[in-house]
Amino acid sequence: MNLIQPFAALRPAPGRANDVVAPPYDVLSTEEARLRVQGRPWSFLHISKPEIDLPPGTDPYAPEVYAKAAENLRNMIQAGVLVRDPAPCYYAYRIIMGEHVQTGLVAAASVVDYDSNRIRKHEYTRPDKEDDRVRQIDALDAQTGPVLLAYPDAPQVDAILAAASAGAPDSDAELDGVRHTLWAIRDAASLTRITTAFDAMSALYIADGHHRSASASRIAASRRAANPQHRGDESYNFFLSVIFPAHQMRILDYNRVIADLNGLAAESLIERIGSAFSVETASAAVKPERPGVFGLYLAGRWYRLAIRPGLIPTDPVGRLDVSLLQNNLIAPILGITDPRRDKRIDFVGGIRGLAELEKRVNSGEMALALSLHPTRMEDLMAVADANEVMPPKSTWFEPKLADGVASHVLDSVGG
Repeated sequence: MNLIQPFAALRPAPGRANDVVAPPYDVLSTEEARLRVQGRPWSFLHISKPEIDLPPGTDPYAPEVYAKAAENLRNMIQAGVLVRDPAPCYYAYRIIMGEHVQTGLVAAASVVDYDSNRIRKHEYTRPDKEDDRVRQIDALDAQTGPVLLAYPDAPQVDAILAAASAGAPDSDAELDGVRHTLWAIRDAASLTRITTAFDAMSALYIADGHHRSASASRIAASRRAANPQHRGDESYNFFLSVIFPAHQMRILDYNRVIADLNGLAAESLIERIGSAFSVETASAAVKPERPGVFGLYLAGRWYRLAIRPGLIPTDPVGRLDVSLLQNNLIAPILGITDPRRDKRIDFVGGIRGLAELEKRVNSGEMALALSLHPTRMEDLMAVADANEVMPPKSTWFEPKLADGVASHVLDSVGG
């Protein structure tokens, strides 16, 4: 089996991409999605968050929600808004956000290689979120939410994608100021070169979409068990992926805000932090310039913290900045030992800027804020290579993929 293979995507008809493409289903609430689709009858949100077309208060996990998604998908196909490519392709996919540009490959990735950890994970998944995606895929008979993957250095793949994306695109859309452009790669020689180049890679790395890949694995297992003629080339054995070169991907900081000082006075807190960090006052907001440096915003003042070198372990999880902060400050001093469940801590993506941290503390909602240096791709890959799991809220990838650019239909055979 190949690590990846081309597939015949279901995607917006020529000229319809701006009508269709939408934010990922898991970054909007139901109410935000309702507002986003006003005047946009063909938005992919009608498929990815179909409860917006049912009465307010509808349980988003109710059977009628998944049935509505399937109905909306059929309607978009019948109206000619979504069309299927006649033959399997790969697709070059470029995202431009401000000055940042990344060009990757839309492909169907192997469930077998996911199950064997050649497609490597770094997060735990929640059964309820997996269940939701399984029901969605089963209802649609298609995977519509892509898994974001990274490939290690492969200059020959970079060159193929650069050449494939040099001409007129097959679709082009702008969403919230971010441009999403797609080129179909159809010629047999290029398809073979891409497949061969990826087969030579030791691993791919999940950046975002652990629930989507886990649900694809569950779908494949159930359909394999129900198919006495199973061969291995059926499309349910693959999942929708967008694979970018790791060196082009951008991780932003994922900062923390804490609701109280765990009974400490501000002066006592600073004193206790000094046992594990060097502490100095700062004249402006602290955006850490390197790993091991943190910003602390407390009582209207910024401080620059630097972990003491002797406290940095060598294991790939323990040396992460999110681990250093959790293990040397948040848990022992602020008393938050389970950041997944403790309501005293919240997380702020770096896309919102350090001003958002100041705002939440100055309003009185939170008592302090902590800014971090972004996790590096090489650190994520090292954790995945070690078969370990990253702490919660370690990475914030930006820009995000769009939903609706390309979907993977689960045919009974092939692509």
